[in-house]
Amino acid sequence: MFNKLKQFKDIRTQAKTIQSALADESITVKEAGDKVVLTMDGNMKLTALAIDDDLMNADSKDKLIKAIKDAHESAMKKMQRIMAMKMKEMGGFPNIPGLS
Repeated sequence: MFNKLKQFKDIRTQAKTIQSALADESITVKEAGDKVVLTMDGNMKLTALAIDDDLMNADSKDKLIKAIKDAHESAMKKMQRIMAMKMKEMGGFPNIPGLS
């Protein structure tokens, strides 16, 4: 019982270490011919969004929505790869009984 509690505490500590390391990460992606630029931090929080004036008129609304969605999806995938790499560098998580 105490061994499992220690494992849980170790995992929690490791998760906090990884979260702290990721806080310093930031990625920027560009879509729609660089007309939509999105920046995301390591906590997967959108920190900046720039939209070219060409996409700001009513006729381009659908293109704008698609470009923002594409940029967000691209940023999420890139940040997930960074997170996986950081976890691997830090030794990943140990096998958790019942979850592995």
